[in-house]
Amino acid sequence: MRAKDLLMRVPEAVRAPSPARAGKRTVVQYAVSEPVYHVLDGGAVVAHEGTATDADVTIKVSDDDLVRLLAGQLSPTTALFTGRLKVRGDLGLAQRLIGMVDREKLAAVQAELGDT
Repeated sequence: MRAKDLLMRVPEAVRAPSPARAGKRTVVQYAVSEPVYHVLDGGAVVAHEGTATDADVTIKVSDDDLVRLLAGQLSPTTALFTGRLKVRGDLGLAQRLIGMVDREKLAAVQAELGDT
């Protein structure tokens, strides 16, 4: 499975935050083999291919490790401290997005994508 394919489908597996916690518009850039960025705005998450010019946080990680992180098979803390995950910008924002992912919905997306 390509990290790009999974990232493009992550919005399907995101639990919308309460209106009080939705916050301002934010951009999360993923520096993977095929860049993708997510725009969080008003509780909605939209995926875009390419590189954002206004990213609030950039996450640099290998494709395999990103898939494992999103599946809950790799701890973000372990990945960060071992250098497998690098975050530039608002670390709290990156953690908040990971916390919004519904693992069951994401597992269904991953099963659908298979090992492409």
